[in-house]
Amino acid sequence: MAVFCIQSNLSGLTNPIPSRRTSRRGALAFVSSIVVSSWPGLANLNSTPPALAHNLLQDEFQQQEHLLVHLFEETSPSVVFIKDIELRMLDEDENADAKVQGTGSGFIWDQFGHVVTNYHVVAKLATDTSGLQRCKVFLVDAKGNSFYSEGKIIGFDPAYDLAVLKIDVDGHEIRPVVLGQSNKLHVGQSCFAIGNPYGYENTLTTGVVSGLGREIPSPNGGAIKGAIQTDADINAGNSGGPLIDSYGHVIGVNTATFTRKAISGSGMSSGVNFAIPIDTVLRTVPYLIVYGTPYSNRF
Repeated sequence: MAVFCIQSNLSGLTNPIPSRRTSRRGALAFVSSIVVSSWPGLANLNSTPPALAHNLLQDEFQQQEHLLVHLFEETSPSVVFIKDIELRMLDEDENADAKVQGTGSGFIWDQFGHVVTNYHVVAKLATDTSGLQRCKVFLVDAKGNSFYSEGKIIGFDPAYDLAVLKIDVDGHEIRPVVLGQSNKLHVGQSCFAIGNPYGYENTLTTGVVSGLGREIPSPNGGAIKGAIQTDADINAGNSGGPLIDSYGHVIGVNTATFTRKAISGSGMSSGVNFAIPIDTVLRTVPYLIVYGTPYSNRF
């Protein structure tokens, strides 16, 4: 996967891509303040021709938009769509009588077809004793060809809400994610989520890191320490998908959204979202691939 760096031509711009809730007018105002403060020639708007100032702002906005599109195009082939399926009877033809019980996201870990997702996305498969549970993983290869494969569960760690699937990728070149670091994150920096919220494939949401080092309840019991907090709705419905930074590097695995009603009966709500930091994932996933169980269970 190509590694690229999103950065502004303007010094002092630390949050290069506007939030998805920023309107075009708001984004232009945001860029305007940066352009004025960063370019000596534009420090005094009275001395800048209005047409030139407008064109500079438009060019900067379009550049940011182009970089965000590029981020999605480079990263989305590494993200997969997961369907939990229950067979209503033991049958070789899964499509004949099958029911989709849930959906989720995940991402390609390596060239061997290992896929990382949340444990709660595939919990029914992991605990199945009837032989009726299946998991289908939908993805695209490096050439843009769509295909799907049955996901076999390799290992899982409910305490950290992580699981690893293995898919058959024979005949396809796949694109693993580029892994980043979470121990150097800062509150306020941009972050992005690509996933399949509520079954809508290839959805991009943008926002900022709004908190670090949180301890949150695991969806499966226990607690996840050191979680990354992001602003509202960045990973809502993107369970198991990657949280990425402006370089396209994975910095976490989206896992939970805590929502609270803002106005009684209004249907409006506010929430915060959390991701398992990639440093924790890097310590956990290799053991799941090799042993099928987390490191802590081997002693």
